[in-house]
Amino acid sequence: MSNNKILENAFTTILEIDASQINEELKYQSIPEWDSINHMFLIGEIEDVFNVEIDSDDILEVKSYNDAKNVLGRYGVDFE
Repeated sequence: MSNNKILENAFTTILEIDASQINEELKYQSIPEWDSINHMFLIGEIEDVFNVEIDSDDILEVKSYNDAKNVLGRYGVDFE
């Protein structure tokens, strides 16, 4: 499974949204499902599925799906 699909699955699983909702408009608190509590669950899921430990400064940078990809890139996760 591609890293794009793994990340998409993390978002759809934790936020309980359809994959069609994942786009450039999806940002932290832009939908009711992505609140502060689910944000932390999402970070935990991302850490689990990619086997990384995200630094607290980087956690604060994850404000969108694309931000998550950029932050994960710092941890050696490749999105082609």
